Amino acid sequence: MALSQGGKTRDGWSSRSAFILAAIGSAVGLGNLWRFPAEAGANGGGAFVLFYILCVLMIGLPILLSETLIGRHGQASAPESVRRVAKASRVSSHWDILASMGVLAAFMILSFYCVVGGWVLYYIGQFMADIFASGVTGGAFEGRPAEEIEALLPNLFGNGILMVGLNALFLGFTLFFVARGVSGGIELVAKWMMPAFFILLIAITVYGAFGGAFSQTVSYLFTFEPEKLTGPVMLAAVGQAFFSLSLGVAGMITYGGYVGRNVNLGSTSAIISSADTAVALLAGLCIFPIVFAAGLSVAAGPGLMFQTLPHAFQEMPTGSVVGLLFFIMVGFAALTSSVALLEVPTAWLIDKFRFVRPVSASIVAGGAMILGALAALSFNELADWHPLDFIPLFAGQGFFDVLDGITAKLLMPIGALLTALFIGWFADRKLVDLENGLGGWLHLFWLFLVRFVCPIALIGILVVGIFPGMFE
Repeated sequence: MALSQGGKTRDGWSSRSAFILAAIGSAVGLGNLWRFPAEAGANGGGAFVLFYILCVLMIGLPILLSETLIGRHGQASAPESVRRVAKASRVSSHWDILASMGVLAAFMILSFYCVVGGWVLYYIGQFMADIFASGVTGGAFEGRPAEEIEALLPNLFGNGILMVGLNALFLGFTLFFVARGVSGGIELVAKWMMPAFFILLIAITVYGAFGGAFSQTVSYLFTFEPEKLTGPVMLAAVGQAFFSLSLGVAGMITYGGYVGRNVNLGSTSAIISSADTAVALLAGLCIFPIVFAAGLSVAAGPGLMFQTLPHAFQEMPTGSVVGLLFFIMVGFAALTSSVALLEVPTAWLIDKFRFVRPVSASIVAGGAMILGALAALSFNELADWHPLDFIPLFAGQGFFDVLDGITAKLLMPIGALLTALFIGWFADRKLVDLENGLGGWLHLFWLFLVRFVCPIALIGILVVGIFPGMFE
């Protein structure tokens, strides 16, 4: 659908459902499937999960609606949309810094996100090779010791050429769809991959319910034990709610720029955040029964998906097939998110320099490829290179961790904090009232959250990120 803005037309979503699927695809990614189970396992289960759900409602959803509101009003790239809202509100155009930081964050995250996407491609290849070698009936990697299976990821880390190549392959898939445009490429990914993703997620969850320790998982995830709700657990839940919705990277501002005026942003944002939360919970219900049934620990942190879970598939009938489908599902989620990350700086280049879309997307992807190669090599050939060793916050960290730290600890929370302050205190009230799709007490409650609750929580994320030992 073509949208009109200032006499010009631009590509847009073909329907409200297309926008919802694309926005869900943007939010649903490795943060849900990799980070959420790892965080839930490391932070004691039920207390973390229930507080996380509360944080999505009180922090994630209000910021999500704020970002989408800015984009739909501006109908442009993220920085230009902020400038248009600022102009309509008669405040400084320098508020566009919140979106500019988001564009930079999206570019940096894309650079190392595709490295992790390459890990997913590697595991898809490993499970496919196992099926060809051993068939589909037995467990995954039959006859191979647990240590060998758990060493798959370290072995990949030791191969710099393979890491760089897989990163380039995943980034190439991402570029292909973004270069095709909003309705012809990004929407295509969402319409096909998100339904396929949900089918696979539900199917593997049902499989785990019958073949794994499902009742133990439900008890672990949803039993509230007040003594486990400590300060660090609460802060981890706030951070997960924030990161799982991909806030602070201007993604929802950019996607909101392709939304028609007839779409109710309040109800649409509620659907997006609900779907994102449901995926995170289903990821726990999908992964933990398999891990519990194999007698393994769910407190493995980031290694849960890439080391513990492949070992767990060894204990399952048809584990190689289930493992392959699982990582294909993860690949779908990772690709829909990487597409959104590439679209943010691509849209900015199109608006700023009037480049055609394929050229803009290729320029961004080329830059991300260079940074991604450095991030991939930081696990092997460049392991001893610590580019920001002179800054205590990043001392001793390789390039991959530096990119992750700058975006997660600084750019994203600062961008989201500025968004809350801008919409809550400076944006024209009539404009906000017209755009947000809320009325009555819902509007007042949302405004209260954006003005007071969200800034406090985001400042907390910032402080913990900069001073990690402060609340231990």
